[in-house]
Parts: sequence; C-alpha cells; structure tokens
Amino acid sequence: MVAYALTATHTSVPVFAERIFEGLPRVDQRRWAQAYMQGLLTTPGKKSVRRLAAAISPEPAVSQSLHQFVNASPWDWMPVRAELTRWVEREMAPRAWVIGQAVLRKRGEHSCGVHRRFLASTGRSVTCQVGAGLFLSSYDQAVPVDWRLMLPGSWTKDPERRARTRIPADVGPRSVEQHALDLVDTLADTSRAAPLPVVADLEALGGTSSAALVHGLALRGRDFVVAVPDSLQVVVGRHLRVQRPQGGDSQGLVLAARNLFEFNAGTLTRVENVGPWDGRGRHTTVMSGFVRIPQPGRGGERIHRTYRLFAVRPANGRQPVQLWLTSLTHARMESVLALTRTLAHAGEAVREMSDDFGLQDFEGRSYPGWHHHMTLVSAAYAYSRLDRRPAPTGGGERLLVAA
Repeated sequence: MVAYALTATHTSVPVFAERIFEGLPRVDQRRWAQAYMQGLLTTPGKKSVRRLAAAISPEPAVSQSLHQFVNASPWDWMPVRAELTRWVEREMAPRAWVIGQAVLRKRGEHSCGVHRRFLASTGRSVTCQVGAGLFLSSYDQAVPVDWRLMLPGSWTKDPERRARTRIPADVGPRSVEQHALDLVDTLADTSRAAPLPVVADLEALGGTSSAALVHGLALRGRDFVVAVPDSLQVVVGRHLRVQRPQGGDSQGLVLAARNLFEFNAGTLTRVENVGPWDGRGRHTTVMSGFVRIPQPGRGGERIHRTYRLFAVRPANGRQPVQLWLTSLTHARMESVLALTRTLAHAGEAVREMSDDFGLQDFEGRSYPGWHHHMTLVSAAYAYSRLDRRPAPTGGGERLLVAA
C-alpha cells in the first residue's frame, strides 16, 4: 500500500483541483471535489466515504456531505474529464489511446449495471460492474481519462431499475465495440493534440466483433493496433500469390486469420529476435502478412484498406501466440510492438487504482454516482502519477473542510 505526503509536489492539490474541477458550476461542488480527491490521496487502507471524511476533517457532518456530493449532487462529469484529458496530454506526451477495462466486484445486486461475468484471469464468474475506459498511454505508463459503464439488457430494459439508479433516458444498450468507438469519438472532440493510434483487445473486454471495431476506426480515419481472435475472417489479395480455390470470391481468398500463417510462398515476413519488446529483456519472433477485412453487407460503407496481420510468439514459448491487426503498415515492427505493450500499462493502472486509490470502494448505487466516483479516482491517480512523488511514510497535510 502506497501513501503520499502532499508536501512533496510540484503542484499543490488545491491548484490542481482548481483547474480540473473549474467547470463545476457551484463553489461548494468544487470544494467537495478537492476534498474527496485529497481523501483518496491520503487515506490508507479502504477508502470508504467515512474514512475519507475522517482523513480530511474532524467535522462529523463531512461524511454526509461527501456522500451527497458523489451520489446525489447533479454535476456533469464530462467537462471534468475533458480538462483532465488536456492536463494529462500536457504532462505525459502520450503515444497511444488505449481501450481498457475495470471490473468492480460487488456483493449485492442493486448497484447500477451489476451482473454476473466470467473472468478469464481467475477462471470464475463474479458479481461485478464493468467499466470500459480510455487511457492515455506513454511507453511507460497509462492514465485513464474517460469511462463508460457496461449495462446489460437486464438493466437497460427494466424501467424500475433505470428509475431507481437514475440511468438517463438517452442511455440504452450498447455493445463493447460501440462503447469503444464512443470513447474514441469523445477523446477526438476533447483532445487538443494530434490523434494517436488506438490500441485495444476487445476479447478481453467481452467484445464479440473485432471486425466491427476495425471498420468503425477505418471510417473515422484512425490508426490502430487491435488484438484479434484467430478466427477473424481476413481477405488475402492476389498480390500474396496464394492460389485460390476454383470459384473463389473475386475480392480474394477469405480465410481465418490463423490460416494465413500456414502459407509459405514468400508472402509472409518473419522477424526473429525483435526486442526487448516486453520491457524485461526477452525477445520474440513475429510473422506478418498483408490482408484486408471482408466488407459489411449491402448498405454498409465500403473501406478498401490493406492492413498488417501479425502473430507474436514470445521466445520463452510459455505464452500463447497472439494475433494483432494494425493499420500502421509502414511502421517499424519494434514500434508497433511497443504500442501493444500499452495494454499492459492500462491494466497496471487499474490494479494500482484498486489497491491505492479506492477504485473498488465506491458505496453508491446510482449511474451518476458511479461516473462521479470514476472521475474523481481518475483525477487522483493522474495527479499522483504525473505530478507527485511517493513518500516512504503515510500522512500528509490535513484539509479542514467546513460542512
């Protein structure tokens, strides 16, 4: 568990909070935002509202006020996230937009969006909320700047549940792919920097259509590096000199991605000992080839674009081969592999937010409350990672807040 001393900073918490939360309309909302964030930064152990309140003020009414601010106060989280995005871009110089996820385990069934979900990492099903997040990532670390709450049909189609948890009327059922594209669109509108490659692994998020994500990114003109299942249908063009069966599709041979690497007619590029690509000195072998993706059915907008499909085989042989698809066909393979690592940085950020910043400790049940909490945790995490130095002991300055 890491604790932080608020005096070891380049920018004080009040100065940072004043900038990030300046879009909140009321003075008291901005004050409670700073207080909540400061509590997340200084409270050791579980970060319940009661413990956060005790860490920042001796006043007994502070706990109720913090709970009211997060769960009931009607403030818009999107302007806060937009300002956080611009601050992170200035402090980090990110290299990728990464789509990641946060799984928040729950005991009851009343929190907005809670459902049973199988986690491949544990091999078990858990009761949880799932958030899809967009992270700005350098080659060393990632910081979340936006979130979407996954809502199963059991929530979006239930009027009583919607009313009880205050799900907005314009929030309906959306696939993982749609959430991912929405996050990309929002960041494109918010960012003041040039667009960066999008990195994603939809299977890890529970998605079912990597092709839909690829097509959506292509329509938007976004570069990407996307992990794909070995069953993904790809089109091998004539330039690859793969003999097509008689009567094959005029656009080329359609086959599963895994089968591309069964051909060895000078059509594939093999790169040995690329690395150290995983950050720990290990090398890897990459096989790659050029493909296209079958177009949507009649009525869909056609994008004729060639991508690089590549298979990564770690040298130790213990990890499975993973397939990736990228639009960065002219980039060096070392650079593309460095982008794939940013997914791990996003995962590490979620683990750190869970361990040290109260990500799992939200006690509210409403849709707005979830978004408020995720916004405040993201701001605290960004501040701690980009503008602060960890101290060897806990403590920190006390913020006296008048309830």
